Amino acid sequence: MIVVNRFRVPVADGETFRADLATAHEALAACAGYAGGEIGRNVDDPELWVLSTRWENVGSYRRALSSYDVKLRAVMVLGRAIEEPSAYELVGPGTTLNIESPRSLG
Repeated sequence: MIVVNRFRVPVADGETFRADLATAHEALAACAGYAGGEIGRNVDDPELWVLSTRWENVGSYRRALSSYDVKLRAVMVLGRAIEEPSAYELVGPGTTLNIESPRSLG
């Protein structure tokens, strides 16, 4: 699966944010199921940043978010993400796609 977190950060705060985002990325990368990731900044809008990560499966990603180290080193910066859906399933030829359904009963 792919997770795309986008952030809007004033240019003046960019270097501090970059360091904080790198720390968050390092914490996530240390978790089981992490398969890769990148930090980027938009070429046309320097206030727009992205953290893109790849995971073996959705469970790995969710467990990573629950880990103590991620809560300590990443949650504060991830909480600054633009509020939008961020988890994507990989789609290839013949892939059975996820069916939209409620995640809980109440």
